[in-house]
Amino acid sequence: MALEVRARAEAPIPLDVRFTVEPGELVALVGPSGAGKSTILRAISGLYQPHEGRVTVNGTPWLDTAAGVAQPTHRRRVGVVFQSYALFPQMTALANVMAAGADKSRAADLLALVHLKGLEARLPRALSGGQQQRVAVARALAREPEVLLLDEPFSAVDHATREGLYAEIQRLRAHLDMPVVLVTHDMEEARRLADRIVVIDHGKVVREGPAADVLFDPAAMRGMGLRGAGATLTAQIAEHEADGLTRLDGATGPLFLPRVTGPVGEVVRVRILAHDVILSRETPAQLSALNVIPGVIEDILPGDGPGAMVTLAVGQERLLARITQRSVRAMGLAPGQRCHAVVKTMAVAPHHVGRDDPGDG
Repeated sequence: MALEVRARAEAPIPLDVRFTVEPGELVALVGPSGAGKSTILRAISGLYQPHEGRVTVNGTPWLDTAAGVAQPTHRRRVGVVFQSYALFPQMTALANVMAAGADKSRAADLLALVHLKGLEARLPRALSGGQQQRVAVARALAREPEVLLLDEPFSAVDHATREGLYAEIQRLRAHLDMPVVLVTHDMEEARRLADRIVVIDHGKVVREGPAADVLFDPAAMRGMGLRGAGATLTAQIAEHEADGLTRLDGATGPLFLPRVTGPVGEVVRVRILAHDVILSRETPAQLSALNVIPGVIEDILPGDGPGAMVTLAVGQERLLARITQRSVRAMGLAPGQRCHAVVKTMAVAPHHVGRDDPGDG
């Protein structure tokens, strides 16, 4: 049931994209606001028809402008999960799922699948944001979709709830054999959930590939948004210290962060934003910053303005630093050089420490 998408249009925004999503694969569409990501989802679902395009599922055309084929939305077996949940407020959780075509037994099974067993009779206002989003996922699956579309589904919930929903989607994927397309602005969300990433900018695909490659490709940073650019390092909780800090052991040494919840020995992922990293050619001393991470410069990408993105190899992982081109020249930075990344302890927010398999929430 591979999904193949090709779309060209001049309005409402310029669009010229082509990509494929295999059965059981989750592809994330990322890019700045107005890049065309949600418009692409609308073209897949039938809510928007591009000037030229072709959308096929397992070879069956849903849209083929050249052949005059344009299946209406209700004839496309597509499930959609929106940012706003879009639940019927006067209907119970069970009734919301049944509204998508499931009988009572099937709807109850789907609610159980998303860990909402026992909450079938609740109205949306009696559910938390995370629970409402789970109802929305169950309703999308009730259509027995050939394609599942997730349009920024986690942006309206808090970080703790989002962590639980990430785990839910990761767990559900064992039950999903259809192509899944996720639209997101969150690079960590794309890393956690996507098999592949398609970077959209000004209506065009500027980079496509496995998530691990695209997220650390400096050439794709402009399309993904430089302000949110960063990297994720793996570390293990080593000690909760008396002054409120937690020492983590990483591949290249210790990391000190504000108290991290979790037992000693637990493995966590620490997201470090590129604009929070300072570089030093020499081992720095007498600094207030506690974290000095040795690495080797892999790449330096000048920006359109005064900035530059430096990629460091840190053990088997990578770290990004956003500095000025003036600093690159003054320090004589070049690929292959050893360098030290300096990160303030207080620059790492609590929600930037996570786990790839968090508990239910």
